[in-house]
Amino acid sequence: MDLGMVNAKGISRKPHKTNTARLAWALITPTALIVFGLVIFPAVFNIWVSFHNVGLHNLNDVFHAPFVGVQNYQRVFKDFSFEFQGWDNWGAAVTTVVYAFSATTLSTTLGLIAALLLNQPFKGKGVARAIFLFPYVAPMVSIAFVWRWILDPRPSGVLNDLLLRLNIIDTSHAFLSTRGLSLIVVILLDAWRYFPFAMLMILSRLQAVDDTLYEAATVDGANSVQKFFFITLPELRYVIGAIFLLRLMWTFNKFDDIFLYTGGGFGTKVLSILTYEFSFRLYDFGRGAATSVIQLLILVVFLVVYISLVMKSVGKE
Repeated sequence: MDLGMVNAKGISRKPHKTNTARLAWALITPTALIVFGLVIFPAVFNIWVSFHNVGLHNLNDVFHAPFVGVQNYQRVFKDFSFEFQGWDNWGAAVTTVVYAFSATTLSTTLGLIAALLLNQPFKGKGVARAIFLFPYVAPMVSIAFVWRWILDPRPSGVLNDLLLRLNIIDTSHAFLSTRGLSLIVVILLDAWRYFPFAMLMILSRLQAVDDTLYEAATVDGANSVQKFFFITLPELRYVIGAIFLLRLMWTFNKFDDIFLYTGGGFGTKVLSILTYEFSFRLYDFGRGAATSVIQLLILVVFLVVYISLVMKSVGKE
């Protein structure tokens, strides 16, 4: 018997590595079960449902639902709400792409501007930071109701009343119920709500930039614009890339914002809203599952292109 495995009384001990492995499995098992139950199994089950005819009539025996192949996907692609009908009706797929990329780009840009402002020394910086964080920490439901009150289409609405008093408009406007305008408003509101996330990430990186770089640039005669493009922006490229990637994924799957603002009407119907309508208004769970899988595939394509073209080119620098 190995002397290293025997104690002073001659009793055999288990190897230290075995105990460590058992402890590791004991610690990760609860998390693994939670991830499997809340993420992996629902995702796999959703894909399974997308190939079967599942509705209220067989929801109590869903695992015996008839297999329909790609029929659910064909019905989604042929649906009026999904496919591109023209410039006056983009369809849910195009609307989702436009909404996700526009809102992500705008929120990241606003976050960069806010971070640059907060990185400067001035009085009341803590108060300004707290004000900037308010849109991100406030409950979405309360924010939606406040903005719907501000954008009320009646002349008594806050924004309409203000614009009428300033003689900027002649009649009141329905900002959230006018096709085209409603999508722009939703994008602006999304950028306003989520720019603090980008601001915090960028600000933390800005505060880690070595001041000697700016001092050397000053000695060389560089102005503020040159310092931004040749020092600040290169130092932030990894953070901005990660922020854009995360925000794109989150915005692409956004449901509550648009649902609370417009309900998906007036040209703001995205794929997540369409999934909800198929599943919980028409009770066609197979078609709803197929829509969510299509949404996932579109997002994966954009993420692969973004990572291969943008992130790899950044990593080579």
